Amino acid sequence: MRIAFVSDAAFPWHMGGIEAVERAEAEELAKIHEVHFFSMQWPGMEHEFTDKRIQYHTLGKTSSERFYRHGRRSIRAALKFAASTINIFRFRFSVIECNMFPILHIPVLRLYCKLFGCKLVLDVVEVWDRNYWKEYLKNPLFAWLGGAAASLFVKMADAYIANSSVTAQKLEKIGILRSKISVFAPILNDNELKPFISKEGKRNTIVYWGRLIKEKRLDKWILAVKEAQRKVKGARGLIIGDGPEEKEIRGIIKKERLQNIIKIRRPIVKREELWEQIGSCAVLLHMSEREGLGLVVLESIALGIPVVLPSYTPIPKEVRDMCLVESEESIPEKLAEILRSQRHSKYIKNRENLSEFEISGINRFYERLFSRLRPNGR
Repeated sequence: MRIAFVSDAAFPWHMGGIEAVERAEAEELAKIHEVHFFSMQWPGMEHEFTDKRIQYHTLGKTSSERFYRHGRRSIRAALKFAASTINIFRFRFSVIECNMFPILHIPVLRLYCKLFGCKLVLDVVEVWDRNYWKEYLKNPLFAWLGGAAASLFVKMADAYIANSSVTAQKLEKIGILRSKISVFAPILNDNELKPFISKEGKRNTIVYWGRLIKEKRLDKWILAVKEAQRKVKGARGLIIGDGPEEKEIRGIIKKERLQNIIKIRRPIVKREELWEQIGSCAVLLHMSEREGLGLVVLESIALGIPVVLPSYTPIPKEVRDMCLVESEESIPEKLAEILRSQRHSKYIKNRENLSEFEISGINRFYERLFSRLRPNGR
């Protein structure tokens, strides 16, 4: 089959959970099928090239500065991406799988599918209600337009891949038939992770890795690390990533006089180097108030690093059950307890649940999905 992935961001040129999943899926499918990937052209990407058997086509230059405005996804960038997806009409595909966000590109792809008998599959990691649109966009008119467009456009697909049971339930609530929804999140490659699994022994670093955006609540993260450091001498904090909130985060660190305690490191492109860095830490603290499945959480647990989450975490139950969920007030003490321990991995619960997220099941899953999408199973 000829399969097209469509997403405004592509891993590893842009580091994100959904992008990492799309890359893993594309790599596995490319072993059997012809796979193309359409995305914006991020720094380090050529205009057209092949990588791991995936044929990449870029649709206009972008960067973190253009991608985000005022700490939020840029509407201008979303419009530019939607318009540029018209380039897909130069090709013929059996299936298009696209990231649901930034939503505005979905009608273009729906038109393509109608004209050429292609099937449209949406990757869905979050479903926003009107209140969230209002909170996210601030401008009431833009919030109304965003919510209305999402309600209409999201219903245009032939099938949906939800990253968790929570996301699937939200899709059903907005009117998507359960028969069209599959829950699948292939994130972990055990064979690649094994060499980097953390060795037991006392370590002193609390880590965060991911995008530096408001929803990740690095302001709360910094204060929690500060309190933990007061309880455990020698405790340190490490932030790995970049994003529109980097200047603000550096300002908070300076204000709290934590420059010698908390360090910020730029994103690590090589996954092996990232895993080695994470494996040298004691615990992942993830204070995010908006999250899909939580790639950072799953990979940390797979590496033997326990994860502490706040009680308000939106991370779904199947992942949350492997973590330590604490009230904001009790988080510093829990961090201190882990830092004092010689066996950090004992704080990981239900580790056997990781088997649900292994990439080895990708081709089996897609065979079933493609069979359902073909008329009469052909």
